[in-house]
Amino acid sequence: MTYENDTITGVDLSKIAYIRAIEVNELRSLPSEALETVNDPDSLFVLTTGEGQKLAIVEGRDAAFKAAEMNSLTPLSVH
Repeated sequence: MTYENDTITGVDLSKIAYIRAIEVNELRSLPSEALETVNDPDSLFVLTTGEGQKLAIVEGRDAAFKAAEMNSLTPLSVH
């Protein structure tokens, strides 16, 4: 594996979206109106950059992956 100019083996790290389940403390910090249309808060996933900047909160893992792809980002699951 080589690392040079924010690229690992030909992957541009700025084009990666990390996807993970939302944490309880993050869920509690959301305004109540943000959850009004959410069917299941336990199914929320966060898309972030490699630096941890939140890009989106999406309901459903599949929807999170699709959102990343629709924005020309490569989705990677983070546990």
